[in-house]
Amino acid sequence: VQLVESGGGLVQPGESLRLSCAASGVTFSNHVMSWYRQAPGKERELVAAITTDGISTNYADSVKGRFTVSRDNAKNTVWLQMNSLKPEDTAVYYCKAFRTILPRTYWGQGTQVTVSS
Repeated sequence: VQLVESGGGLVQPGESLRLSCAASGVTFSNHVMSWYRQAPGKERELVAAITTDGISTNYADSVKGRFTVSRDNAKNTVWLQMNSLKPEDTAVYYCKAFRTILPRTYWGQGTQVTVSS
């Protein structure tokens, strides 16, 4: 099982980034997909999640209206579109896959997002 995040980088406040997480070695459509982030000195926190069918999503209050999570089960990929980025969004962003049948969790290696002027 492998989750590979990409798309992180250094941007200025107000700019956008789109993170991708490509999954392999799993039946992607059986997994609830989530994005978490961890800033230095802070605990890892849930940013956004999307159900197996992509119909339902939920977001942390701090990113509602700015971030959008989506997935394509045919491409085994989940995305996080991040708009109007703020310095407080700076963190390592992780992709998580939660298998709903015989529950199990997988994590990606993370991608750094830095928002700074």
